[in-house]
Amino acid sequence: MESLISKQRFQEITNKFESLSPIIVVGDLGLDKYTYGEVRRISPEAPVPILEVSKEWLKLGLAANISHNLKTIGVESTLCGVVGNDKNASTFEHLLEECGLKTWGLVRSSDRPTIFKERVTTDTQQICRIDYESTDSISSETSGNVLRRVEDFAKEHGALIIEDYAKGSLTEDLVQGLIKSYTGRGQLVCVDPGRMTPPMWYKGATLLKPNQKEAIAMITSMGYREESVETIAKLLIDKLSLEKVVITLGGEGMGMIDTKGDGKFHHIPTVANEVYDVSGAGDTAISLLTASLMSGATLPEAAWIGNCGSGVVVAKKGTATVDISELSAFYEQLSNKLIQ
Repeated sequence: MESLISKQRFQEITNKFESLSPIIVVGDLGLDKYTYGEVRRISPEAPVPILEVSKEWLKLGLAANISHNLKTIGVESTLCGVVGNDKNASTFEHLLEECGLKTWGLVRSSDRPTIFKERVTTDTQQICRIDYESTDSISSETSGNVLRRVEDFAKEHGALIIEDYAKGSLTEDLVQGLIKSYTGRGQLVCVDPGRMTPPMWYKGATLLKPNQKEAIAMITSMGYREESVETIAKLLIDKLSLEKVVITLGGEGMGMIDTKGDGKFHHIPTVANEVYDVSGAGDTAISLLTASLMSGATLPEAAWIGNCGSGVVVAKKGTATVDISELSAFYEQLSNKLIQ
């Protein structure tokens, strides 16, 4: 079990965030709507609860939440991906602008709707989720448009994050084209994989960050049966030609290997004090992992910082972000707790 990152290193790394080169974020894009209220009675029309709505709000969802997380920790980014040619796309663009994020990386397509998810919830539970989406793969023409758009921004950006929710916005040619292009320039490519996506799509990435179920599904699809996290990590590095792998383990923390570090398996524990909603925790983790590595962190140091960020957001309602003050306060609280 790895010891907590030192306060000096934590500050050295996070203090560099604001001076980093911008990061390109590519992936499935969407809007999250939250409809909140109170249930006092059951409908006379059917045995379902009646929600008396008191509040509704919109948030950036899917890969857009990564750009929002980067913004709140002081790192600039350009978000690239496909939205529909519809009203929700316009709403999505306005929300990006309200959050101080750029819209010039968006590609509109008439072949698919803008992904829209509505969560109906009370103080104590989520009643239902309503999804408006298509998971059909984008056309080769649209894929080429996204690739060209990302290539246009390459020189001004220092790293690439690929966020795959398996909604059809990423194709094998697009993902492989991006990985080869950015790693060929010596730039960092970090991938948060989709559970249903063939693992070979991610071959050659710098860092892969699956959760445990995704990691098991990946090696199973390649013909291996294994439950040891360390062995799974080694298989992923070997078969996918990765430099680094981080496997998130929920309540068990994170396991990782860095072939450019000591090459050994490292494990850090989870640090969440309270879990209210896990939505967006993975987005926060990949954002902080990437920014920390760009700031000169070792992989275990970057994982500790990502872990602290996830610990902040799981205590919040809905898809959430973390800022530097929250991150620092959580680290101080954790550090004091471990010293006692």
